[in-house]
Amino acid sequence: MFTGIIEEIGRVDTVQRKEGGMVLGIHAPALAAGLRLGDSLAVNGACLTVTQKAQPATLFFDVSLETLTRTGLGTLRPGDSVNLEPALTLNKPLGGHLVTGHVDGQATLTAIRSMGEMVEMTFEVPEDLAEMMVEKGSVALDGISLTIASLGENTFTVAVIPHTLKLTTLGARKVGDTLNLETDMIGKYVRRFLTASEKKPNTSLSLDFLAEHGFLK
Repeated sequence: MFTGIIEEIGRVDTVQRKEGGMVLGIHAPALAAGLRLGDSLAVNGACLTVTQKAQPATLFFDVSLETLTRTGLGTLRPGDSVNLEPALTLNKPLGGHLVTGHVDGQATLTAIRSMGEMVEMTFEVPEDLAEMMVEKGSVALDGISLTIASLGENTFTVAVIPHTLKLTTLGARKVGDTLNLETDMIGKYVRRFLTASEKKPNTSLSLDFLAEHGFLK
């Protein structure tokens, strides 16, 4: 589990293709010393497991074909920058929102507008992912916790403050780029409940049921 608060911008050192996936090597001097083999690290929002460490401060990850299919990790090349966040611990502030590191799909950056020192970015997403978003709700883009400022039919807009532009890879993004997208966990559960209710009309998983049990507060 993660918070969407990026702690380091790492650098891709090596990309080794292999049958069924690839091995990704990332230089992360600020985080590497505190991570052990088997620890989880969110790389551009995708939860990966540290499988090897090498000096100076390079971490290696086995990336499965499933992860390559759902994320943009397969497009990474040596020298690329990536957002990094270690797993949440119980004594760590939840500064963003609960992020699982299980990427739902890709969002395409369609517009960038300067708003003084801030920047507004608009993204296009598949319809099934847009259905799980709400205005003023949370979303994770390349592992970054952001708030949805406005929502269209298949688009959403976020306002990015200078601090986030500086400490993440968002400041280098261009129109046409694709980012890893994870929708809010609560929205996924609500959608699952409603889908189950539609398939089984006699089930108690209705809007009244959800409201009664606090899901729609």
